[in-house]
Amino acid sequence: MANLNIKLVKSLNGRLEKQIRTAYSLGLRKIGDVTVQPDNDCTRGKIAKIGYLLQVTEVK
Repeated sequence: MANLNIKLVKSLNGRLEKQIRTAYSLGLRKIGDVTVQPDNDCTRGKIAKIGYLLQVTEVK
């Protein structure tokens, strides 16, 4: 199974609480934070919610 490299590229300041909690659940707290998550439906759903704040690349 592939993994996704997820980087927070925009600030969480002024965002809705649900969006902030979604970023925290991915392990992203500050601009520039990077995490590797499994490529599954749960992770894809979180990315869909806050995708405009993220940079996502696939890792094999």
